[in-house]
Amino acid sequence: MEEDTDFRIRFSSLCFITDHVGFHGTIKSSPSDFVVIEIDEQGQLVNKATDESICKISKVLPEPSNFTKKTKLDLQILPFEEGSNKEASTLVRCSNDDQNPQCGSEKDTINSGTSECEEERVDVLGSLLDERTNELLTQFACDIKEKWNSKTELVGPSPEFSLGRILDKNRRAILHSAIRQKFPFLITVGKNSEIVVKPNIEYKELCLLVSEEEAFDFFKYLDAKKENSKFTFKPDTDKDHRKAVHHFVNKKFGNLVETKSFPEPNYNAGNPNIVITVRFREKAHKHRKRSRLEYQERKVIYTAFTLRKENMEMFEAVGFLAMKLGVIPSDFSYAGLKDKKAITYQAMVVRKVTPERLKNIEKEIEKKRMNVFNIRSVDDSLRLGQLKGNHFDIVIRNLKTQINDSANLRERILEAIENVKNKGFVNYYGPQRFGLGRRVHTDQIGLALLKGEMVKAVTLFLTPEDLDDPVNRAKKYFLQTEDAKGTLSLMPEFKVRERTLLESLHRFGVTEEGCVQAWFSFPHSMRIFYVHAYSSKIWNEAVSYRLATYGPRVVEGDLVCLDEDSDDEHFPNSKVHLVTEEEESANTYAIHQVVLPVLGYNIQYPKNKQSLL
Repeated sequence: MEEDTDFRIRFSSLCFITDHVGFHGTIKSSPSDFVVIEIDEQGQLVNKATDESICKISKVLPEPSNFTKKTKLDLQILPFEEGSNKEASTLVRCSNDDQNPQCGSEKDTINSGTSECEEERVDVLGSLLDERTNELLTQFACDIKEKWNSKTELVGPSPEFSLGRILDKNRRAILHSAIRQKFPFLITVGKNSEIVVKPNIEYKELCLLVSEEEAFDFFKYLDAKKENSKFTFKPDTDKDHRKAVHHFVNKKFGNLVETKSFPEPNYNAGNPNIVITVRFREKAHKHRKRSRLEYQERKVIYTAFTLRKENMEMFEAVGFLAMKLGVIPSDFSYAGLKDKKAITYQAMVVRKVTPERLKNIEKEIEKKRMNVFNIRSVDDSLRLGQLKGNHFDIVIRNLKTQINDSANLRERILEAIENVKNKGFVNYYGPQRFGLGRRVHTDQIGLALLKGEMVKAVTLFLTPEDLDDPVNRAKKYFLQTEDAKGTLSLMPEFKVRERTLLESLHRFGVTEEGCVQAWFSFPHSMRIFYVHAYSSKIWNEAVSYRLATYGPRVVEGDLVCLDEDSDDEHFPNSKVHLVTEEEESANTYAIHQVVLPVLGYNIQYPKNKQSLL
């Protein structure tokens, strides 16, 4: 391939510390030939099942003596998520679940979405209101619904129904909630300890855009205010109609909730069904005074898991998971990037998603050759470099000796293995870091970013391969026209990164400033990935220059790591020592102790000919 030749030319300066003849072979003939398993900070392979894998929630509360703070928070948060599924997912179940085929009527929908908690609220009305008041309230609600259903306009002032003065504050609060849950098309207003019930005009307005059952469940969801829950409208192929729903919800309740559109599971790429998902904003309750315990109960949920993926870029995998879970790619954290053409296992943490929500998509993501397991609650996200290393299982095929090498192939292979054992190898950044096989390599994008050439960086990112498929046809269209909106309509839904960039370019324009704004639509980890790729290329060249200049001996001005047991490539300057002239003469250090820093801020560099590079 031309790209491979170009890659070899650009990286032909790599040097080695052995004169071993070597042999030829092919790696990555298929993804199963290259298996990468992350090793966590405790030295454990992340593909091993833990005691907490496939997280189970016990319905029996533990004894108080064993009721740790972390467990208590998990048990209190998770039922909220279950409750929201019973209510907010009602419409999805009605349209897709074969086990509930007769849920077309409003009555069926309400009943199928009624949880034990709602039944308690219905009973609350009977216990807090006398029988006559309860009957009048029900009659008032029926009258409002009848007038709306008959399309009769309410003439004059909005009708009201008073429950009278209720002096007990807690009782008033319970009644407000119970009424709005039972009758979402009504609102309650407090006036000097009096509760007044009125028609919910916003409910009626929403009914003009969506079905009444959707409006009914949406306002129940809105009133429940359950943290980390979400509500999903029915699938909709009409873009203008979806825009109207987005506009209504954000205009009326934008300070409380946010809306996003996602393709429906098992969508048709040619004519996808899109669903609008609503979830509460993180800061919606910050204006309220609350105790320390309440604050802890509202803290962000973190769910850890092991991701297995096959023949898929990590960013594409994260984008797909984000789409299925109704979050954004930056809600995911991980310790490092993994190869595309491989089977890889790595630890990940996702914010604002409970273990149950993650388990619910297991079957869907299997179709994309992904699996999640070891699912459990944790206290914080991961950070880059938070791992011990990686374990590789590599199959090398098409083995043969070098040209003009008459030695036995088996002997050459055994010799090579011994050579690596005794002399080690230079830990170069490999081809996957730079995008081997692609027209544009990741370090080229990184260089454009470092130069501040944002239009060039975006153009390189959207440069097509020599393939005739929907993705590359869309990229070719963009390079020819710079029509971000038109390209967006051509780009398949599963290309989350490309679509994210195009949406921002459509909004801000294909200018230097517009491309800056568009680039910032990517998660931080992805933005810096390309800069790191260029830094990696410089590191490879610096190492090659060092070996070509001094060979395997340790010389004055080299940097050595003083901590022999350190496996962390990000150790601080305090663990690094500058070799002196006396130490060079005494052969104090060995080549395996020599380190070379990656470019960065506040970094100590060698003080010999390498510093001139």
